[in-house]
Amino acid sequence: MFTGIITGLGHIIRIEALGLDASHGKHLVIQAPKGYMADVVLGDSIAINGACMTATTFSRDTDQFEIDVSAESLSKTAGLAQEGPVNLEKALRAHERLGGHIVSGHVDGLGRVTHFAAVGESWELRIQAPKDLARFLAYKGSITVNGVSLTVNRVTDSERGCEFSINLIPHTVQHTTLGLLAAGHQVNLEVDLIARYVERMLNSPGSQAPFTPYTVSL
Repeated sequence: MFTGIITGLGHIIRIEALGLDASHGKHLVIQAPKGYMADVVLGDSIAINGACMTATTFSRDTDQFEIDVSAESLSKTAGLAQEGPVNLEKALRAHERLGGHIVSGHVDGLGRVTHFAAVGESWELRIQAPKDLARFLAYKGSITVNGVSLTVNRVTDSERGCEFSINLIPHTVQHTTLGLLAAGHQVNLEVDLIARYVERMLNSPGSQAPFTPYTVSL
């Protein structure tokens, strides 16, 4: 589990094919910030642009780690198939603060940036979300964009899905890769975990059956 609070900016420095055709994934080598790997052990989960991956090899001397990304994961995410900067977050420990919201590291869909511009001291980011994710987005609700926990400021529904707006403070722009976004870029989206469970409870078979409370006699 993660929180959507980015703990470091990494850089994909090398990509190697794991096979000869599109059914094979990629092997990635990622450069992390100095000292980032100090408490990492083999097999640890690290979210990369919001996608949970397993560190298969790492070096504390160089602060580099390696992951294998399946073809399925590559087809459902953005930013993992080319060299460049990425957002990093180590898995949440039970005793740590939940500074953002509960994030699983499982990308639900790809959004498309429709607008990104400065507004006063902040920036407005607008993203077109797929139709099947629109029902999970709500005013003041949580959304994860490329691994960053953010608050939805506005939702505009349409036949294609919905466009939602986010306000980015300078700190977020400076310490994540979101400051590099531009209209047309694809981003990884993960909807709020609680919203997923609520949607399931309301729409699953038998969800309309009345709840009958019971008592326990002692």
